[in-house]
Amino acid sequence: MSHPPIQADAVIIGAGPVGLFQVFELGLLEVKAHVIDSLPEAGGQCVELYPDKPIYDIPAIPVCTGRELTNNLLKQIEPFGAQFHLGQEVSTLEQQTDGRFLIGTSKDKHFLSKTVFIAAGVGAFQPRILKLDGIEAFENKQVFYQVKNPEQFIGKKIVICGGGDAALDWALYFADKAASVTLIHRRDDFKAAPVSIVKMRELCALQKMTLLIGQVTSYEVEQGRMTKIAFTNIDGYTQLIPMDDLLIFFGLSPKLGPIADWGLEIDRKQIAVDTEKFQTSIPGIYAVGDINVYPGKKKLILSGFHEAALAAFAAAAYLNPEKPIQLQYTTTSPKLHKVLGVTPPTFE
Repeated sequence: MSHPPIQADAVIIGAGPVGLFQVFELGLLEVKAHVIDSLPEAGGQCVELYPDKPIYDIPAIPVCTGRELTNNLLKQIEPFGAQFHLGQEVSTLEQQTDGRFLIGTSKDKHFLSKTVFIAAGVGAFQPRILKLDGIEAFENKQVFYQVKNPEQFIGKKIVICGGGDAALDWALYFADKAASVTLIHRRDDFKAAPVSIVKMRELCALQKMTLLIGQVTSYEVEQGRMTKIAFTNIDGYTQLIPMDDLLIFFGLSPKLGPIADWGLEIDRKQIAVDTEKFQTSIPGIYAVGDINVYPGKKKLILSGFHEAALAAFAAAAYLNPEKPIQLQYTTTSPKLHKVLGVTPPTFE
């Protein structure tokens, strides 16, 4: 260990929406947090995989993108001065004799924390890749597993592979912006919003995009660039399709990574928790958001927000067992107004 570990009351692993809201809930209870994430910026899956995709089920926000949600959460937690340690994965977590947890990252940074909050989404998530020999050479050049800059595909011949929300959302988005859009799925059955499926079939009927049932089986290269993909349908017939860019949305392959070695109770690649404290099998370690599992679990952002609130109250009691934890409301509590740095309006 090259430097003494950073002393902390709380370390949050994961800077997605739930991890960011965990900062807020801890902050209201005067617990300051450090946040670690393997990605280079905050936002988790929302920013990494679908920054411009609309989200409709955040309470009181009719619609926002993943990036807008992240920016709003970052603004909301500003008063609490959380310190971010991005671009590094938590590689080790060991409980010490005094009960604290020694955390090490891939950048050789260490933390000694009284509590730990695992908000790592589906873990070290990785997009499922298209398995064709040599295609990795074209990744982030002509082959993309996420859309970070939609403008770069405008006016291009685009082939999109997948049958979920991401594939259909981007197919619909580019239908009137790209030179052509070809959607390829292995079967004529989609796991996407019904309204998106209806809209996609309407656009196909109007010849504004093309749907092909089958799979990409190879590709052609000219002068160092992919120029065509070979598509094989369910009857074994193969045709060549001209293309500029290939967008692949086969979903995510969840990998717990080092988390699997931390001695926590794991249930089908997820961390088991209770529903009172969202505590793991190790007291002082909590798991919130998509990484956890319990009876009735629903993988929704709003569920993660609820979990973060209860985990924060549990952690505050764990940190100060002698101190009663009072439920206060941001609407009326002068103490919380001070913590938040706000002056509420007065009403005559």
